[in-house]
Amino acid sequence: MKPEISEDFLIEDDDAGLRLDAFLSARLGEPRGEVAQWCASGWVSVAGQPAAKSRKVRAGETVNVRVPERFDPMAVKVETVQDLKILGEDPDFVVIDKPVGVAAHPSPGWVGPTVVGALAGAGYRISTSGSPERQGIVHRLDVGTSGVMVVAQTERGYTALKRAFKERTPTKVYHAVVQGLPEPLKGTIDAPIGRHPNHSWKFAVLEDGRNAVTHYEVLEAFGAASLVEVHLETGRTHQIRVHFSAMKHPCAGDQTYGADPRLSAELGLVRQWLHAHKLGFPHPVTGEYVEFVSDYPEDLRHALELLRDGAH
Repeated sequence: MKPEISEDFLIEDDDAGLRLDAFLSARLGEPRGEVAQWCASGWVSVAGQPAAKSRKVRAGETVNVRVPERFDPMAVKVETVQDLKILGEDPDFVVIDKPVGVAAHPSPGWVGPTVVGALAGAGYRISTSGSPERQGIVHRLDVGTSGVMVVAQTERGYTALKRAFKERTPTKVYHAVVQGLPEPLKGTIDAPIGRHPNHSWKFAVLEDGRNAVTHYEVLEAFGAASLVEVHLETGRTHQIRVHFSAMKHPCAGDQTYGADPRLSAELGLVRQWLHAHKLGFPHPVTGEYVEFVSDYPEDLRHALELLRDGAH
């Protein structure tokens, strides 16, 4: 976190005639473009009046700068996340039940809570290699996806778990409610995924995308939607959401990938019905297989009950 800039500058004879943005850039060691933005935001004043970046400063004037504290998007914010539960812990790892609305780690553009910050707030001391903002992260769940996730606590745990996920040895089981009824009822979606050509925040099935394989089985059918169990063979960003959307069966509530907004409203969904239900992996030290299960959170459980009751 960069500190707030709060300072007054008296213009000396040697500086008279300089543009305001050039003068402050030299004095503060800040990029001229950023200083120009401060002026545009009204954070720079002369004689008590907001000053334009192109204003020429005069000897004897006082330039006042009050720039608010600036947020570093990669800084880890230590905080308590009430809904984050611990499903299991070991000297080498901790398994959590990640709630919706929590990112795995800090990233540009994200200002909400993170798993890294929540674990620090809960007293966990993660000691692994890699950048500080990604300490212990060996795999990720989307912000809008809830469920079970493992975080390494030690370097040996980090190394072993990273290798396991790279080699695709963990068992990753998701449950999703998708619109309509997929045919066949049990099958495999093998379709490459890449970044959407027209929308940088989305992904799509693309001929030149990265290999992506999703296995699924319908568990319950409700007419308007179906509960499916999904086993991931690969772990591409938004893989389940993209694959089912490409089949014309988007996850209920997932309006980014084509879900019906009316059904979303009827089910009370404000995010995709997608949950990381089960995670199993070899213990990073003993090699013994361990497995953890996460129950559905309240919003997903409520939507499922409405479907079972036929109230949609």
